[in-house]
Amino acid sequence: MKQLTKFIEGHISGKKVLVLFILTNTVYVFMLTVTIPKTMEFSNGIKLLDMMPTGYDLNYVSNLFKSLGGIGRQTYLTNQLPVDMIYPLLFGVTYSLLFAYFLNKLNKLKTPYTYLYLLPIIAGIADYFENFGIIVMLKSYPELTDMVVKTTSSFSLIKSISTSVFFVSLIIILLVLGIKKIKGKTTNL
Repeated sequence: MKQLTKFIEGHISGKKVLVLFILTNTVYVFMLTVTIPKTMEFSNGIKLLDMMPTGYDLNYVSNLFKSLGGIGRQTYLTNQLPVDMIYPLLFGVTYSLLFAYFLNKLNKLKTPYTYLYLLPIIAGIADYFENFGIIVMLKSYPELTDMVVKTTSSFSLIKSISTSVFFVSLIIILLVLGIKKIKGKTTNL
């Protein structure tokens, strides 16, 4: 934890955070506008596993993979997932640094709130395990097992919960920072 804190504190300059934010969101937009739609062309409207924040079961995965067909499953494996192997690292690092950057602006960097910057890292790790599970399922289809589906779905759920809690925390920090800025400006009048 000390090494992570040291890394975060050493890299929270506004320029670094901004560059990483732009890069991370460029990759995200690419997935949303190119790789996910390209894969979903084969799914008949069934959402991909990456897009299921509440998880899924064996029946859902079977229906999705059947709907995708061989070309769709290959597209998922060779187009969407490779990009999604870059994104979790970018997400974890970028949003941890972003949160630390705003905590630093509030002079709260060395408080228990700093543990909240671990949430994007947890989400990123869960996303990797989700991706590994999806790869295993795609490669073993039609021989899917309930255990692999449940495990992969659990990581999807962990990713979703940690991401949601993080963004709620980030919004609260931004609101506090905004209120502080507004109060600072009104006292200077």
